[in-house]
Amino acid sequence: MDGTLLNSKREISERTKKAVAKCMEAGKIFIIATGRMYIAAKPYAERLGSDEPIVTYNGGLIRGSKSGKIFLEQPIKLETAQEFLDYIKENGNYAQYYTGDELLIKEHNKYSFMYGEMQGIHDCIIAKGEEFFTAKERPYKILMSMEPEDLPETMEKFRKRFAGKLDVTSSHPMFLELLEPGVNKWQAICKLAEKLGIAKSEIMCLGDSDNDYEMVANAGIGVAMANATEKVKSGAKIITASNDDDGVAIVLESILTPQAKEN
Repeated sequence: MDGTLLNSKREISERTKKAVAKCMEAGKIFIIATGRMYIAAKPYAERLGSDEPIVTYNGGLIRGSKSGKIFLEQPIKLETAQEFLDYIKENGNYAQYYTGDELLIKEHNKYSFMYGEMQGIHDCIIAKGEEFFTAKERPYKILMSMEPEDLPETMEKFRKRFAGKLDVTSSHPMFLELLEPGVNKWQAICKLAEKLGIAKSEIMCLGDSDNDYEMVANAGIGVAMANATEKVKSGAKIITASNDDDGVAIVLESILTPQAKEN
């Protein structure tokens, strides 16, 4: 969504809405796959008129956009979540984690306010105080916020520290995201495709951030936005225009042309 479907104003352009509608009218299945919470992604699916499942939390949860039906849950193990919370309590890192459709933090600071503004979910952020450091439910995802210059080193440190226990990715220059091992957008999409009888070669995936890499690199047609990270571009078969220049619409329109149908 962010940086791909949404422009820098966090809106879906009219051209993109029309392109998505035409794809669905032509029988294509359009699915949102995002690192966002379900509650933060659902309104955009509604605006597109989509009744398809939404891949949220980078694949940690797949849930119906209208029905609310849960298709797949892949949360982090409780003991791993507790180990992580013990570590950041000792080391003072900022983190937030997601249980159900609630976002838990220790206390509000500039990172929690920034995140709430970006996602439009201030009402879902719950400050727990010291209780934050006790994992009571398996979280779908853990997110750490930091300054962009600190991200590469912190990412490498957490990859080593939690190797085999957590997979580490990023969706934003200030976000480090941790998931149950093996959980990512592509793996979640493949599970849905299998249920729908769709071959991997028939899947097109579009993305811009590192948490999109697996799906862009492995899809039948992997598309990177012009504003994508170099990692995502390296795995793409096509590079489209940026999210502010209707890159998604351009690709969707192209697959519906007579020439594309013939090929």
